[in-house]
Amino acid sequence: MIQVRDLTISYGTSPVLQNISFDVNAGKCLVITGSSGCGKSTLAHVLTGLIPHSIPAQVTGTVQIAEMDALASPVDAISQKVGIVFQNPRTHLFHLRVEDEVAFGPRNLGMDEDEVNMRVAWALNAVGLAEMREQKPANLSGGQIQRLAIAATLSMNPKVLVLDEPTASLDVPGTQNVIGALETLKKQYGLTIVLIEHRLAEVRRLADHVLVLDKGRIAAQGQFDDVLRNPATLKQYGLRRPTAETLTDWSRLLVPNGHHPENQQPLLNLQNLTAGYEGHAIIHDVYLKIYAGEFVALVGDNGTGKSTLALAAAGLLKPINGNVTVNDTARPRPGLDIALLFQNPADQLFTDSVDEEVAFGPRNYRRFDSEIHEHTLASADLHHLRTRRPFTLSIGQQQRTALAACIALRPTLVILDEPTLGQDWRHLQQLMDCLARLNEKGTAILLITHDYKLVHHYARRVILMEKGHLILDGKIAPASRSRIHAEEFAHVSP
Repeated sequence: MIQVRDLTISYGTSPVLQNISFDVNAGKCLVITGSSGCGKSTLAHVLTGLIPHSIPAQVTGTVQIAEMDALASPVDAISQKVGIVFQNPRTHLFHLRVEDEVAFGPRNLGMDEDEVNMRVAWALNAVGLAEMREQKPANLSGGQIQRLAIAATLSMNPKVLVLDEPTASLDVPGTQNVIGALETLKKQYGLTIVLIEHRLAEVRRLADHVLVLDKGRIAAQGQFDDVLRNPATLKQYGLRRPTAETLTDWSRLLVPNGHHPENQQPLLNLQNLTAGYEGHAIIHDVYLKIYAGEFVALVGDNGTGKSTLALAAAGLLKPINGNVTVNDTARPRPGLDIALLFQNPADQLFTDSVDEEVAFGPRNYRRFDSEIHEHTLASADLHHLRTRRPFTLSIGQQQRTALAACIALRPTLVILDEPTLGQDWRHLQQLMDCLARLNEKGTAILLITHDYKLVHHYARRVILMEKGHLILDGKIAPASRSRIHAEEFAHVSP
């Protein structure tokens, strides 16, 4: 179904992929992994014909997919046989209703309405969005948008499906829905799947083969379990061990924990907070206090209001009711008192180079310190990228740039909304260790994530959100912590 031979791709004089060769048989699943910036997304763009037809690049070698020459066939012809879900799913969406988004592809091919309706219903059911068909995509959470983009691609009934980090923003039910749907498509319909992923445990049951990229070259390839059971391979390329761990609901992992600082003024204080969009409340009557030096994780399913809480806490969303104070003021200084890393890093990048991006806040406040600046770049592994334009970087590199810009002023509170997008474990751990060192010096951290291992490694307090309410303020239960530790992936030093 897929045959790639001696593929080399360059942007200008810089090679991104070099001498790539591999095969994927019909009905099989290939997982492509490796450190951020190693060329994974570029390879996905070649498989779908976007390179070289829509994205200019110098290409040598051959790419055969679904009985088509991906380097010579027009993109519109390839798109009827090969579907892609991008790393940033928002780039797919432009309709005003979920249902219309999923129906667009089949309708564009001139199918009759009965066929369109059948495909829409099946695709929405496959990703667990059947009850949201009348919703506006703009009102969906990040994880729900990811599932909608997958559904819109599935409705085209492709022979090959390429997905760039499909589980990055998904909760447990969403991940199970998507992986289950892909498994059904693979087994019952013979769909060939190419998955670009860092979260290897989640895709283990689906994967047949794995391709590990490093600096644009193939570092390892073969049977999924055979390649990834080698601890040396995991450590060398910054990969997580794909455990056989079953995804579990957060409520089963946590126990209450009432031990918070006494006689201390809270750094972040949310009092009776209700917030949402266009007068529609997403979070309701939230009371939350976070103190200096705390490392807190906010967890819960997609659509429960975690990002809404983050925006309100950072002063970017006006509450419908209630109060938000940081350091006992309702008007915190952006970047100094509080910094927020968005789910989509492109929403907060705007300068002409990585170096300027990281330096912007300190220079704006006239607090630039070259030593701190260099340390921040090093912590995010950005030294070799400092002259690059942020929008020429991979998503993972953009995420690290945005986070480096957030911590450049050493704010008293840092909020991270799903910082795992595009990150291999080595870079993610390097960033989190940097945050942990700031935390030890008094910076409070609020981490919003679905990542069990990240919470286990770093959070000392875990808050569970459900349907817009905070329902549990606690910590990981000792038994759960022991189980997670027993399934631990290979440790990679920063």
